[in-house]
Amino acid sequence: QMQLVESGGGLVQPGGSLRLSCAASESIFSFNDIGWYRQAPGKQRELVAAITGGDRLNYTDSVKGRFTISRDIAKNTVDLQMNGLKPEDTAVYYCFAVLRTILQGDLNYWGQGTQVTVSS
Repeated sequence: QMQLVESGGGLVQPGGSLRLSCAASESIFSFNDIGWYRQAPGKQRELVAAITGGDRLNYTDSVKGRFTISRDIAKNTVDLQMNGLKPEDTAVYYCFAVLRTILQGDLNYWGQGTQVTVSS
């Protein structure tokens, strides 16, 4: 069973930076999509950034130009560099991975989440 473990969350002042890291227990090379969602209190979970179809980078509009997603296939990690953080970025950030299969359909994996709080 694939496991995803996030790290790097914490408290940061507005305008600051954090780097989240997601470590996978298996090779991430074969996964179709991998990236980060977030969920703020009282809000639905939203996609923040993802690497899809193997190499396409996707970002939600509110983080474009501030966040950068990257992966290290050798280390089986996916990182999210977050710069210029704003209070509205406060949320629990979840790492996810999707493996599309013929027989079983989409297999979705989630990490346990890491809290990011942006506040002065």
